[in-house]
Amino acid sequence: MKHKQRLSLLLAMMMLATFVLAACGNGDSSNSANGGKDGSGGSDTQQEEKLEPMTMTYYSADSNANWANMQDAVGKKLTEKTGITIQAEYAVDGSNQKLPLMVASGEYPDLVFAKGDANLFVDSGAFIDLTDLIEEHAPNIKKVYGDYMSRLKWSNEDEAIYVLPTLAAVDHQMLDAGGTFQIQHEVLKELGYPELKTVEDYEKALKDYSDKHPTIDGQPTIPLTLNADGWRIMISVTNPAFIATGASDDGEYYIDQETVEAKLHYKRPEEKEYFRWLNHMNATGLLDKETFVQKTDQYEAKISSGRVLGVIDQEWGFGNATNALRSAGKENRTYARFPIQLDESSKDATFQNAGYVAGWGVGITTSAKDPVRIIKFLDYLASEEGQVLMNWGIEGEHYDVVDGKRVIPEDVQERKTYDNANFTKETGIGLYNAMFPRYGDGVKDSTDNYYTTNFPETIIENYTPSAKETLKAYGVEMWKDLWPKQEEFEVKPWGVAYNIPVPSDSNINITYKKVEEITRKRIPEIILADPAKFDGLYDQFIKELNSAGAEKMEQEYTQLVRDRVKLWND
Repeated sequence: MKHKQRLSLLLAMMMLATFVLAACGNGDSSNSANGGKDGSGGSDTQQEEKLEPMTMTYYSADSNANWANMQDAVGKKLTEKTGITIQAEYAVDGSNQKLPLMVASGEYPDLVFAKGDANLFVDSGAFIDLTDLIEEHAPNIKKVYGDYMSRLKWSNEDEAIYVLPTLAAVDHQMLDAGGTFQIQHEVLKELGYPELKTVEDYEKALKDYSDKHPTIDGQPTIPLTLNADGWRIMISVTNPAFIATGASDDGEYYIDQETVEAKLHYKRPEEKEYFRWLNHMNATGLLDKETFVQKTDQYEAKISSGRVLGVIDQEWGFGNATNALRSAGKENRTYARFPIQLDESSKDATFQNAGYVAGWGVGITTSAKDPVRIIKFLDYLASEEGQVLMNWGIEGEHYDVVDGKRVIPEDVQERKTYDNANFTKETGIGLYNAMFPRYGDGVKDSTDNYYTTNFPETIIENYTPSAKETLKAYGVEMWKDLWPKQEEFEVKPWGVAYNIPVPSDSNINITYKKVEEITRKRIPEIILADPAKFDGLYDQFIKELNSAGAEKMEQEYTQLVRDRVKLWND
């Protein structure tokens, strides 16, 4: 196995040098709803001991504005239970730019979340193989991943486990829909809750209302705006092209379910027609003229004013703005969402089952002085007690147990809903989830309570009055009920293509950077162009992609997808 002898020797030396190694969990077993005597969850297999304090360094290529150096309630409890303090650094802009520099230096923090660039650390020998550590010291990690442990293997040629997947939660059930086509409740109510299935239906609703109401609160009405600021152009402008044409999310690629062939999704004729529709929306004055020059804060400010009738975005992409609308007494100007398609020949594949997608997560580096202590810490977080603590907080402070069920008090839920950023920073609830192995929504613990606070009853309960009114008008209880169901699609045997590791010696990443630059430049130009020039510009865009090496990149990526299918399914 790659780096096996060197890393085994390194681990042996580290373990010999370690004189205070202990379990991180609480050995007391309980059948209460919080699963443990301290109110933070259930204990598992390890006995509680006094542990020497230890600082663990961590770097994430994601940004995290709410990190408070573990001075939040959950962070303090984690340190109390494990002796571990996390010294974390997050990428300011959520980019991977620092990672190659880190690898070049040969000096690393103990743990690294590298997003899609874990290959840099694996290929340079910077990540250690976690297989034996997990087997010997991490029963809770093994329990969380369960039958999916084989999906943690790096590749067909190297079956080591270098990364513990954390971005994807295990056995996660998509309990509600968060996007993509959003429209104000007030618009729907005034128009009598019209049928919304196609972009033509959506456009008509925006136009009919804006024609009647050219201004809102004294400001010009904006029928539709998008967020094209930096990486968000994918979420609000380009990804909706495959969503609205019946493809599921595989990042920048479309994977043919039958041939398992990868190609840039922009090359699909259906997506060309989606962009033609956006071009039409611009030409008719329904698309915000500032769409491609505004920054995210300007985008949110417009939505917060209540004068934006529609956005094409995921709910999390403008959550601050909707919270501001609620606080300003404009809850009726918040948004409903629908599985809008280009036409009725396709259906939204948001709920297509990809199985457990594994992929992006944390790796322990060769710079870690005590990998055994670190894996035991991660194992505590994977325990029932750790999971409940990270998701629910502390019993008596953030939740109560009533008739055997964990219940969030109304005042806590109100803060969580309407002041989420400050709530998260203060309590730490949900803050640590993306760092470490975890169960997803819809999974229950040994007390028959959900591990997470997001389950159907709470989702329905926390809908706003306008949302409940809109849902009732369309004859459903939840937004998810409007979407095509999971059973209507075949399972994707490759999971999701965007988290397949790309070898660092491949030209895929180099070519992709060129493709990305071309796309982010040309798509706005195409949307803003005179409709008479649309076809010529779009055809030129595809030629430019191919000239940059897209076709060879697609062939290489096809092989990676097929290798993933073989690794996971043979």
